[in-house]
Amino acid sequence: MFALFVLFVSLTLVLTACGTANPLKNTPLEETSKIYGFWNGMWDGWTVAFAFIGNLFGGNYGVYQVHNNGNWYDLGFLIGIGAFARGSSSVAAFVRRRGEF
Repeated sequence: MFALFVLFVSLTLVLTACGTANPLKNTPLEETSKIYGFWNGMWDGWTVAFAFIGNLFGGNYGVYQVHNNGNWYDLGFLIGIGAFARGSSSVAAFVRRRGEF
């Protein structure tokens, strides 16, 4: 079990070391001069599953806005994903309790 934990931590460190900072942070979008903030991040988090499914079928939907204000957008994005995931798991648990599956 400990070896699996060490492998997971090592893999996480290696993958995060390859990440780069967002060069467009606090840079407004050219067409609208908009910098996306907390509420836009939350909306993008709520709709991430639908955007992903749309991308699977050949759509050109953005999952994450690169023209954001940094940590506030990221916090909203994480809260939105968490709210979507929690809501989905609650619905699945309700359906299982009713015995429909």
